[in-house]
Amino acid sequence: MNIFETIDKTEHEQVVFCHNKDVGLKAIIAIHNTVLGPALGGLRMWPYKTEQEAVKDVLRLSRGMTYKASVSGLNLGGGKAIIIGDPKKDKSEELFRAFGRFINSLGGRYITAEDVGIDVNDMEYVFQETKNVVGVHQVHGGSGDPSPFTAYGTYQGIKASLEKRYGNQNVGDYSFAVQGVGHVGLELVKLLHKDGAKVFVTDIDKEAVQFCVDELNCEAVGLDDIYDVQANVYSPCALGGTINDDTINRLNFDIVCGSANNQLEENHHGDELESKGIVYAPDYAVNAGGLMNVSIELEGYNRERALRMTRNIYYNIKRIFDIAERDGIPSWKAADRMAEERIEKMGRVKLPFMSQNHVQFSGRTKNGNQ
Repeated sequence: MNIFETIDKTEHEQVVFCHNKDVGLKAIIAIHNTVLGPALGGLRMWPYKTEQEAVKDVLRLSRGMTYKASVSGLNLGGGKAIIIGDPKKDKSEELFRAFGRFINSLGGRYITAEDVGIDVNDMEYVFQETKNVVGVHQVHGGSGDPSPFTAYGTYQGIKASLEKRYGNQNVGDYSFAVQGVGHVGLELVKLLHKDGAKVFVTDIDKEAVQFCVDELNCEAVGLDDIYDVQANVYSPCALGGTINDDTINRLNFDIVCGSANNQLEENHHGDELESKGIVYAPDYAVNAGGLMNVSIELEGYNRERALRMTRNIYYNIKRIFDIAERDGIPSWKAADRMAEERIEKMGRVKLPFMSQNHVQFSGRTKNGNQ
């Protein structure tokens, strides 16, 4: 891999390779774009087979965060970090503290958070070395579990999609096929159940499915059968890439709106949804509630403010649909255009982000005092 040629194509501002032989740290921090503000994105720990695979993943994920932050109206850029290692056996205090020092050396250009393979205990160690961390425990002024906000944002995206397709937001009048009832999926099912909606669920976790059946009046279906369910809305809340060559012709839904990342295996699958008359709410705009929630920590966390901000996902999705209609393009492309237009316009008045320590984290201290 020619790294400079690669980042030239992906338009990244900065890629940092972090190495500490003594603690076994091999990490990469990718800062994609800071026109709107400091780059925010999670830290992922994964046993990548090759370094090239790790670079490809962190570049892809960080670019996605730029678009998610922009379309959400946040004053944040996009970034991501990965640690090459097995999260089941390679974690240590010294590893995460060494990584925290690398983050701190960037002077606030990159802010990290919890992602795949990382938990709140790991972030506690990172937090000891840098304040440029969000999603920390409430005792530090953090926001705690973001799942309810991601689910609530997905719920807002569903309401916007229902209005686009049916001209109303009456959730209880429709049926939903929810794929995945983990942290986010379960919270979404609870919201749908509260409105009286018919909900079909599937998950590899049989106990989670049974809970939905027993407590939330859902109907269980097989893992592969979810694509054949006769329902109004398909809501993928687990795996990415579930809209692909093998599944797209099986979908009998009017709407696709869920919290999973990268729902389209390829962009052309978004075009195919459009041609089939299926309303698609772009995933990174729908699932931005978690990002919105943790972003408030930068100014002093307030749960009510987080909920108000997450409600804006309804309006963001409606605007994406308006752009799609305005320009005659599929909704997935309209989301990208909305994000790019905001970055381009703000780029006329803002330079790439430089640290402003007097502004960041003005409402948070390490002891949690506000």
